[in-house]
Amino acid sequence: MSKINEQVRTLREIWSGFRSARVLITANNYRIFDYLTEPQSARAISHQLKTDLRATEILLDALTGLELLKKSAEEYKNTSLSNRFLVKGDPYYQGDIIRHADYLWKNWSALDEVVQTGKPSQRGRNYEAFILGMHNLATLRARDVIKAIGLRKVRNALDLGGGPGTYSIEMAKRGVQVTLFDHPEAIELAKKIIDKEEVNGINFIRGDFVGDDIGHGYDLIFISQVFHSYSADGNLLILRKCAKSLNRQGRIAIQEFYMSENRTYPVQSALFSVNMLVNTLAGRCYSPGEIKKWLSNSGLKNICEKRMDDTVLIMGSY
Repeated sequence: MSKINEQVRTLREIWSGFRSARVLITANNYRIFDYLTEPQSARAISHQLKTDLRATEILLDALTGLELLKKSAEEYKNTSLSNRFLVKGDPYYQGDIIRHADYLWKNWSALDEVVQTGKPSQRGRNYEAFILGMHNLATLRARDVIKAIGLRKVRNALDLGGGPGTYSIEMAKRGVQVTLFDHPEAIELAKKIIDKEEVNGINFIRGDFVGDDIGHGYDLIFISQVFHSYSADGNLLILRKCAKSLNRQGRIAIQEFYMSENRTYPVQSALFSVNMLVNTLAGRCYSPGEIKKWLSNSGLKNICEKRMDDTVLIMGSY
């Protein structure tokens, strides 16, 4: 029976995973961690948030069980993890991407229907949380990614679909003249982040890079976490447009979640493909082999890849 129990435990960990996620998402929605940098009772938190006392206490106990809070007598306080990543204002704050997860939750709840129809869910999206959430994630890796790409001989770069501008900021800090191309709503949020960072050397183009002119004369075009929103044919068209916008010996660098060639590993990438199934008409995660083929078919050479933790860089020169 021990083997059976172990197998059932594994299964239970999968199907019950939603509970921990929902507790964190709800706590983040109420900004509970902002209130608990110093010890407070459940009653005090309930009063400040205008929430039910019993419900608040149960939620705080669950957060303690998840090791996001510490409890002493009747008072609760953030753990070091929560103080660093879940209190707004910290440089590594992750609350925006968790807010985005709340909207993903609603769309994922339609997965049964999506599998039947093949069409994405349309239950809503918080665009601000999405863009700021991308900044939360990119802040953790931007410096290492730009270092891995290398900016030698790069004077002008295009950050295509650059969202909050996190990578544009990193390149501009190293003396590169950067053009950030994205939808107008994303540009407005990016400008606020860039102004706060007090970084110069970033220009903006508002539009749809699939159909609009993306400019020319670039030594480097950086495309981060864009391709998983489009079909394979759509990505090839984007790359061919990019290749025409490069200077002689210019480069394209693509960052995506790493996906094995059989598209089953790592599990987080396989699950992210489900995320794109739920939220897009044609997107999914792509393997390095697929991306390299698109680069080659776009006329690029010297194609290589570099693993970056859970992402991969695929690069080629023109």
